[in-house]
Amino acid sequence: MTSDLVQLQPNDEHNQALEANVHPPEWTNPTPTQPYHLVVIGAGTAGLVTAAGAAGLGARVALIERDLMGGDCLNVGCVPSKGIISAARVAASAKTASKFGVNVPDVDVDFAAVMQRMRKLRAGISHNDSATRFKDLGVDVYFGQASFVDSNTVDVGGAKLTFKRAVIASGARAAAPPINGLSEVNYLTNESVFSLTELPRRMGVIGAGPIGCEMAQSFAQLGSEVLLVESEHGIMPREDRDAAKIVRQAMIEDGVKFLGGGHDLKIRNEGGIRLTVDAHGLSYDEPVDQLLVAVGRAPNVENLNLEAVGVQYDQKGVKVNDHLLTTNANIYAAGDVCSKYQFTHTADFQARIVIQNALFAVGPFGKKKASDLVIPWATYTSPEVAHVGMYESDAKNAGIEIDTYVQHFNEVDRAILEGKDEGFVKVHTKKGTDTIVGATIVAENAGDMISEITVAMTGGLGLGKIGSAIHPYPTQAEAIRKLGDQFSRTKLTPLSKKILGLLQRLNVGS
Repeated sequence: MTSDLVQLQPNDEHNQALEANVHPPEWTNPTPTQPYHLVVIGAGTAGLVTAAGAAGLGARVALIERDLMGGDCLNVGCVPSKGIISAARVAASAKTASKFGVNVPDVDVDFAAVMQRMRKLRAGISHNDSATRFKDLGVDVYFGQASFVDSNTVDVGGAKLTFKRAVIASGARAAAPPINGLSEVNYLTNESVFSLTELPRRMGVIGAGPIGCEMAQSFAQLGSEVLLVESEHGIMPREDRDAAKIVRQAMIEDGVKFLGGGHDLKIRNEGGIRLTVDAHGLSYDEPVDQLLVAVGRAPNVENLNLEAVGVQYDQKGVKVNDHLLTTNANIYAAGDVCSKYQFTHTADFQARIVIQNALFAVGPFGKKKASDLVIPWATYTSPEVAHVGMYESDAKNAGIEIDTYVQHFNEVDRAILEGKDEGFVKVHTKKGTDTIVGATIVAENAGDMISEITVAMTGGLGLGKIGSAIHPYPTQAEAIRKLGDQFSRTKLTPLSKKILGLLQRLNVGS
């Protein structure tokens, strides 16, 4: 039985293999025979990590999934999008190979093959999130809609599961905002765009956040004429504006056409989809073959009967405290259903907090806190944008004075040689110290590079320590070490500079 919530299309061998792993048609739910230490609702990243970790510690665990195990990340998010992005980057490299003296004539993108490759790889990865694997880990896996009966009981398909603690990890979903005329047309979201088998000749994208920018650029690189309606604050409105400016220019070079802010956006169905936008004194009226709406998310709280157990929630999700405990002392939450940081890696580490707090911690002491997490993130455009910690505006709002160090890649040898020198590394430290409070990287592999700074922040290592660590030459990561050198130079006092100059003159004389 393929879920009514996420339709796996096309029904080829790869999607059949995916379904066999994450929602087996022949699956029979177990019969509960005794209370569980932990019942986990939702088998996305937060739920899977919680269930596997708790079972590994010897707890009796039930895992309930109404749809596809693996959640958004595996099925309609991180995994399929990066499969498409990797193909799009190859296409873009082939088209621009002549810059390196390599001539690739007539680059021909087989979009159907691109999508088939993605589906094949996704199916291969899915065994990690499969029902069978979790059963083998000692987890009782149930498929169906979970609904709380009381503070110690949840119903799934008529079966009553009793528990000591429960975890809501039901995630979030795409939710289109109220746009004039949108309800009159068929449109794509992240839950359906990966089912395409034909490349749209003209593709409209509404929303210039991470998903919108990644998909707009990728489809342009693969050959679509892409029209992107950005917000009135520009693309990636939450990111460093210098970083967003570089990505916007890269997207334009890849063929993305920007239609300005979407404040006066209207959509019409006139034998097809038309986008009408009035922005910054310009008017656009553009037909598109497919429309991707990549803005808006809603927490999956429906049908859980949270009212019956006193779990408070609003349009942003389930309300939790710093220990990820809900307003019911027996029920925790983790992941997109409760977090403002809707990233797979955040869900992973929130799950680790829940395991400790739900199974081991007694009282308010010794519990892990979500606020202690140092959370990096990345947008996988070309170039990528990665960030951790505070932006300048965050520091200003918090009353923290900062120093800012910037290293541009046009001064980093490896970046120059690879033709990827348009980005930078920017690090903010507490004023007068090397204590890192935030960083932004714009680079082709920024998502990998940000981890060095994240480790430093987590371990309490300052920018000076990074500068004293030898980095291989030539690498792009040298840009981060160079920032350490910049900091060290600020510590040279007039006296030390005078002494250094004297020593240099004496050395020359010898």
